[in-house]
Amino acid sequence: QVQVEESGGGLVQPGGSLRLSCVASERTYDDAAMAWFRQSPGKEREFVAAIRWIGGRTNYGDPAKGRFTISRDNAKNTVWLQMSSLKPEDTGVYYCASGSYMRINPDDYRAWGQGTQVTVSS
Repeated sequence: QVQVEESGGGLVQPGGSLRLSCVASERTYDDAAMAWFRQSPGKEREFVAAIRWIGGRTNYGDPAKGRFTISRDNAKNTVWLQMSSLKPEDTGVYYCASGSYMRINPDDYRAWGQGTQVTVSS
């Protein structure tokens, strides 16, 4: 089974930027898409963005549109989430996940990382 690991979280001031990284142990036929989700205390896990390994097609959730960019490097099995114009409401644990399709439902993803904390605060 594919394993994924996130990194790059931290504390950033409002309006700042942060780049998250996710490395997959391998790429398989059944794991054609990678996604980022986030979760804040007391809230459900929320879809942020997804990308397909082949072709690079992307899909963004409402929180990410216009501010975040997802990208990938197939040779490194790595996906990034570049976040800019960060707001306090972007605070949460950000998870990377691997699945077959760019779905917005977290139940559609098989492999999950442990998450990386992002805190936006002055």
